[in-house]
Amino acid sequence: MFTGIIETLGTIQEIKNEKGNVHITVDSSITTELKIDQSVAHNGICLTVVELKDNSYSVTAIGETVQKTNLGNWLVGDSVNLERAMKLGDRLDGHMVQGHVDQTGTCIEAEETNGSWYYTFEYDAALNNLTIEKGSITVNGVSLTVVNSKTNQFSVAIIPYTYEHTNFNSFKIGTKINLEFDVIGKYVSRLYSKE
Repeated sequence: MFTGIIETLGTIQEIKNEKGNVHITVDSSITTELKIDQSVAHNGICLTVVELKDNSYSVTAIGETVQKTNLGNWLVGDSVNLERAMKLGDRLDGHMVQGHVDQTGTCIEAEETNGSWYYTFEYDAALNNLTIEKGSITVNGVSLTVVNSKTNQFSVAIIPYTYEHTNFNSFKIGTKINLEFDVIGKYVSRLYSKE
């Protein structure tokens, strides 16, 4: 379980394809604090540490993860948002995030306004995910508040700190991003759909 509060950025050092799996090596300032079998969210994707070496570590993604996320678009040198799993008893500064990406979306607008940034994302509404005004959403692992909620799109406002310390500063129109919709909202929606 995660909070959507990004700890640091990592840099992709190597990507290897092996059958349906993808092995990714990431250079990060938190590497020395990691352990084998530990869960780390990468752009909101929960992946397990399988190898540690100097300042880098490796994780493996299965084919389904590659298909349902933006991981297939990652390139060596790209920055990824990193967050280790939350500890029981810690403050929950963001919201409850599982690290299970529901679907991808696309940035359709990016605008700087008086020192902050507004981004609008579009997603496939046919998958029955939804946002609500002032509800929670996770974009590339970042816990955010929804504004301008519509059937297949929403906007978020980004403060300078988030812009500078996440990979939001690399987003432009057409950027494919990972979305995890609010878990509580998903359960409520599922309950109502059964009535």
